[in-house]
Amino acid sequence: MKIIECPRDAWQAIPHYIDVRKKARYINELLKIGFDTIDFGSFVSPKIIPQVRDTAEVLSLLDLSSTATRLLAIVASEKGAETASAFSEIQDIGYPFSVSETFQIRNTHRTMSESVEIVRKIQDIALKKEKNLVLYLSMGFGNPYGDYWHPDIITEWVEKLSAEGILTFALADTTGLAAHEDIKYLFSSLTSAFPHLEFGAHFHAMPNEWKIKIETAYLAGCRRFDGSIAGYGGCPMAQNDLVGNVPTENLLEYFTAEGENLNFDRKKLEETLQLFPQTISP
Repeated sequence: MKIIECPRDAWQAIPHYIDVRKKARYINELLKIGFDTIDFGSFVSPKIIPQVRDTAEVLSLLDLSSTATRLLAIVASEKGAETASAFSEIQDIGYPFSVSETFQIRNTHRTMSESVEIVRKIQDIALKKEKNLVLYLSMGFGNPYGDYWHPDIITEWVEKLSAEGILTFALADTTGLAAHEDIKYLFSSLTSAFPHLEFGAHFHAMPNEWKIKIETAYLAGCRRFDGSIAGYGGCPMAQNDLVGNVPTENLLEYFTAEGENLNFDRKKLEETLQLFPQTISP
């Protein structure tokens, strides 16, 4: 079982700039909790997402001396992958590949065909630098743009892209549309058809929806889940009314009740929950 904490996703949509020292202090506390991975920043155009323009500076302020937690950075281009891969502290590189043509253009200003070539280049960079590429399949459970969607589209793209040597795929519920039957079908079929690959769930959900989504994915075989403390976040490129992330504290409570040994520091989690409002305050 892997829990990925996503502060980058939490604060990228916050309109006012969060001071780099606040970000670093907050992530340093997250590093003490026991997460498998922290999605801590992005190497993307500062014009598109100005909140994460200081990712390299944040990284320089992190204390990684006594943690086993991995660091993941999101990129949207070959250049971003080169930049991220230059840092030895970063183990994982994430790229958002959308199964919706409309959203791929909206999010990265590239078509899906162009993005396939970018994925190949980023994977080549990752392999050379001994990084793991996490491919986020955006709009993985449907989209609001009218583009054709069917669960089997996800399977087709996993088959095609895993041929490039990519081992980790995270299905992203970008606009919170994931339906119970689609979640069950996708994770059941994917984990069965591709046992050598790792599949994760990055859900966005309203407060009354998170549990059914997490439970359905878990019972269907998913063992990698993204969350964000207090449920903040959402993709600013997706729509005007952001649907937040699943609260990480809810994930930890749910999986503990299911008997999963997550080995996390409960006291430090509570302290970090208290720190979060201070971190994002103007």
